[in-house]
Amino acid sequence: MLRSLFKYMIREGALVFEDARGRRFTYGDGSPPSVRVKLHRRSLEWTLLLNPPLRMGEAFMDGTLTLEEGDLAAFIELIARNYGNLERHWLVRLGFVMARQARWLKQHNPVGKAQRNVAHHYDLSRRLYDLFLDNDRQYSCAYFTEAHDDLERAQHDKKRHAASKINLDRPGLSVLDIGSGWGGLGLYIAKVADARVTGVTLSEEQHKLSRERVTAAGLDGRVDFRLQDYRHVTERFDRVISIGMFEHVGKKNYAEFFGKLRDLLKDDGVAMVHTIARFNEPGPINPFIRKYIFPGADVPTLSEMTPVIEEAGLLITDVEVLRLHYAETLRLWRQRFTENRAEIAKLYDERFCRMWEVYLVGCEMGFRHQGLMNVQVQMVRRQEALPLTRDHMLDWERAQAAKETAEGAAAASQRRSQQAAE
Repeated sequence: MLRSLFKYMIREGALVFEDARGRRFTYGDGSPPSVRVKLHRRSLEWTLLLNPPLRMGEAFMDGTLTLEEGDLAAFIELIARNYGNLERHWLVRLGFVMARQARWLKQHNPVGKAQRNVAHHYDLSRRLYDLFLDNDRQYSCAYFTEAHDDLERAQHDKKRHAASKINLDRPGLSVLDIGSGWGGLGLYIAKVADARVTGVTLSEEQHKLSRERVTAAGLDGRVDFRLQDYRHVTERFDRVISIGMFEHVGKKNYAEFFGKLRDLLKDDGVAMVHTIARFNEPGPINPFIRKYIFPGADVPTLSEMTPVIEEAGLLITDVEVLRLHYAETLRLWRQRFTENRAEIAKLYDERFCRMWEVYLVGCEMGFRHQGLMNVQVQMVRRQEALPLTRDHMLDWERAQAAKETAEGAAAASQRRSQQAAE
């Protein structure tokens, strides 16, 4: 049955599959990528059959499935390019049906459980994130205005691009950042728009570091990062922004999220939610990612989001789809992770490294081959809250980019003058 499943699935590329008895089977059309995998336990033949997306990752992580030819990126690309065939197989479709039946259990998201889910991933060692993120610790999709490999530049451009969506048209605006992470976006908005920023996170480590950054930046009194669930925030704000948090809400809780978002906005307020989403029909998140990386996570489609936004009484005023930006972000994260793998293994162990390699490579290929994308949805309570055209976003972003370029050039010139004087 397992051989039949591989034959049904692998139609592009070349996969040589060696079972625990040493027998080899070849699948695909022979085109690149070419990979040879070996199983080291006969029991894997059954476990792989019952849940391929989960058990393949587990087997690689545990060392019971090894790559004899080709690397992990080639193997997962091969799987990703052919994954649509796997999803159509009757056995896998049956598994998806069973997963959907139990979905309400997985998406029950009270405050205590939400905090435990966040801690599972975001309360890992600070040093780990230093070793593969940019210097501002942006842990979400970067924004590439052109093809390049400068992660710092792309993440800074992301902050500017996201900020342009909430119409920072005057100083003194009150801004709420839901899922504020290590504070980079909130600090940026406070500086460039002279805004009063409140950020909320459920991660103790993120909260601790973001508070340290506020003091270091001299923004005490203007920026307040809280260890708090967004559902417990009672104030109302001129602007609300959320990047990379909605994936943790769960389909069952969409109405609660957007209802609260409406309550948090002032009558003339503007909000923007940035989330991973799916191009195609609704479906379950990869089970390996849900079990080992982001417990409780979920990826929506626009068709799942828009009805709930409308029912909450919010007006959708702009939607932008970012297609391959996260694939490029993950590629650069993976490169940095690989460069620092030895140090990361000392922090944790080889099994942890293999687990995160599956995560980083698998997510990258999901955005390249499996219909994942990012979407930014702008919302208001009243139509009059925004200018008549969307030019205000482009105008603000370009003016801010020009200002930052000029400031950077002036700072560089000042450094050169100081060095010359010394």
